[in-house]
Amino acid sequence: MEVPSKYDPTLVEDRWYAYWMEHGFFRSTPDNREPYCIVIPPPNVTGVLHMGHMLNNTLQDVLIRRARMQGKNALWVPGTDHASIATEARVVQMLAGKGIRKADLAREEFLDHAWQWKEKHGGIILEQLKKLGASCDWERTRFTMDEALSESVIRVFVDLFNKGYIYRGVRMVNWDPAARTAVSDEEVNYREVKSKLYYIRYRVENEDSFLTIATTRPETILGDTAVCVHPDDERYRELHGRRVLVPLIERSVPVIVDAY
Repeated sequence: MEVPSKYDPTLVEDRWYAYWMEHGFFRSTPDNREPYCIVIPPPNVTGVLHMGHMLNNTLQDVLIRRARMQGKNALWVPGTDHASIATEARVVQMLAGKGIRKADLAREEFLDHAWQWKEKHGGIILEQLKKLGASCDWERTRFTMDEALSESVIRVFVDLFNKGYIYRGVRMVNWDPAARTAVSDEEVNYREVKSKLYYIRYRVENEDSFLTIATTRPETILGDTAVCVHPDDERYRELHGRRVLVPLIERSVPVIVDAY
């Protein structure tokens, strides 16, 4: 038999993966063996996998295959994540390319487009995992918006609410003016910009003198609870322990010192 000088994965990988699938080597059913289970951190259905997914899933595959070789009942549960805000943004972008505005669609019409996106890109992601050789139990594939999972989320949410762990409150939030929704810190993309440095005067309480501070975020001064100065800065030594008034709302706050 002639051995090729270069490795051609197409001649080997697809054939062996099909063999593994045909014989159910990745399937797991409960028995008396020691269980070993990994639930895949579900990739978002916002596109395709990247190198970070490749590394993460390779490490999981190593662990799950090692457990099988040790005689454990190993189960690797695959799935995908709806990533609602990110997916919505991609769907809106896709529709805009077709000349369709989200505002012109009824709720159910937009959801139909979102599910079509999920079926297309969710399928691509799962096939990419198979190409990677991932030894998941594909009969257990889940999507985070599956009916049973959604019902579980609602049930747990209600339970946490009844226990007092979920409540409404006034908070500073990240606001997406395009999607018109709050987003978590994890979904914020930061970029460096050239901005202005604003100088604002805080009047010293019961005096006509002022303490000037500099900030790039003047909109946050309404939440000020103190003004901090360096203890070794001679300019402000006489203000240690004094109080100043927050501009606009005239709220009295202390002048504190810290070398940080």
